[in-house]
Amino acid sequence: MGRRGLLDGADPIARPEPLAIPAPVSAARLIRPEPQFQHLTGLGWAPLGVLELTALPTIGVKRWAPWIREADVLLVDGGDATYLYYWMRESGLADLLQTLPDTVWSVVSAGSMVVTPRIGARFVEWPSATDDRTLGVVDFSIFPHLDAFPTNTLADAQRWAAEIGGPAYAIDEQTAIKVLDGSVEVVSEGQWAKFG
Repeated sequence: MGRRGLLDGADPIARPEPLAIPAPVSAARLIRPEPQFQHLTGLGWAPLGVLELTALPTIGVKRWAPWIREADVLLVDGGDATYLYYWMRESGLADLLQTLPDTVWSVVSAGSMVVTPRIGARFVEWPSATDDRTLGVVDFSIFPHLDAFPTNTLADAQRWAAEIGGPAYAIDEQTAIKVLDGSVEVVSEGQWAKFG
């Protein structure tokens, strides 16, 4: 199957070879999946591999790098963006990802935030995080879960965006951002805002 077909929705979801990268919150969802938490991994992928970031340094890059190269899509769910960033850097995965421009990233929540340059101080929750920097795969930041929580209002997003100081999007649960060949497209049936 072609990666472009996956992006365009032309190919069935059961054909690609996905690899799920759990964060602390989402890892439990892989062990005991509950329907309300099966965001990315519960979409009917067959087969579905799991890549535990904290284990990568102990098994060596020569063993796990081929798994990443063979995957059509990387699924990165929610949790903590700074935790994901730390372990992607610590394991060497962040460097490898820079060599895979055709790999599709399907990400939500903290998984979407980790690909941005910064997440802002309000989203730094991991006690070991030294700042709010993340991978910078894209050139904009993301404020997720717009209006899903009392502290995620549009006014909160505007204050957050002022702190970020660069291009940013606030998106709700019905909004996605598609980045392909440097082009950014917002796909939404919900609410979103662009800043900067």
